[in-house]
Amino acid sequence: MKHNFLHVLKKYVVWLLLLIGVDLLYALALWLSESEVFLRLWPVLALSSLLIFLTALFFAWRVDRQRETAFQEFLNHPDEMTEAQMLHLVSRQDGELVRHVGTLLRENEQAKRDLITQMNDYEEYVESWAHEIKTPLSLLTFLLDNHKDELSPVVYQRLDYVRLQMQGLVEQMLYYARLKGKQKDYLFESLSLTKCCEEALENFQPLFKEKGFQIIKVLPPLFVFSDYRGLLFIINQILSNAIKYTRSTGIPELHLMSTQNEQGVILCIRDNGIGVQPWDLPFLFEKGFTGDTGKDRKKATGMGLYLANEMAKDLKIELDIRSKPQKGTEIIILFPIIDA
Repeated sequence: MKHNFLHVLKKYVVWLLLLIGVDLLYALALWLSESEVFLRLWPVLALSSLLIFLTALFFAWRVDRQRETAFQEFLNHPDEMTEAQMLHLVSRQDGELVRHVGTLLRENEQAKRDLITQMNDYEEYVESWAHEIKTPLSLLTFLLDNHKDELSPVVYQRLDYVRLQMQGLVEQMLYYARLKGKQKDYLFESLSLTKCCEEALENFQPLFKEKGFQIIKVLPPLFVFSDYRGLLFIINQILSNAIKYTRSTGIPELHLMSTQNEQGVILCIRDNGIGVQPWDLPFLFEKGFTGDTGKDRKKATGMGLYLANEMAKDLKIELDIRSKPQKGTEIIILFPIIDA
């Protein structure tokens, strides 16, 4: 309030100086004509001038405050009612500008509402599609399991490979919608880290077999406080990347090691794949970033590690990544200690 009053005072300081100048001229004329009368009247003259100016300043400040309040309300809710209130407080020339701004604001608000509706419809459609596609995927899994003996090992492995890839993409889509949603149904509980890792490895068993992976596990019975589905999703994305970015020569390896120290429980997942260039490391968790992965870049979406990192943020888990080109990549998952 004090700041606004000083702003108005500064705005009308020219009129104050003009009033003081007129008073000085009048006082000078009075002093030259009747010095005794001047000595008796100058306090009254000064006080009355000050009161006139302060009264005018108060009304000007009140009008400016009303105009500012109305303008703020007009910007927040640019409907016809707030526009009419604003028009009462501005000049006719400024009124044309207010009408033009009001029209533009209402058009933008309507366009924004339409866009939000379209985005919500699109998200609902994609999420619905992702759920619906699970039915044929489940049927494909059922057929593969029940007719495995009727298919050659090569055909079975190829079909199972495609099925797992499709399931992974659908899972990414569903978790993307889940991460962006307002309501998140996480269930935090004390869970076995070993069990979660074993389930993730089982999910990719056909792909590990297809690629000839050697799995090395050092997983003592450790427990963490987290959401099981969310943690499984994070590990799945890391394993998927390890499979996707294997080297063309040598035997692919995957190491899973867990330990506990004063910081918390640590899970390290390391592969001996193509690795990551040093200049790409800072951006691996960014949405859509694929980096310099050679021919594999065409197949990459840049969503796996981004979604894993977003899920980790939700679960209050820390992710760290280390990598060397043609040496492999190591991702470290840190689970903080939860005080009982």
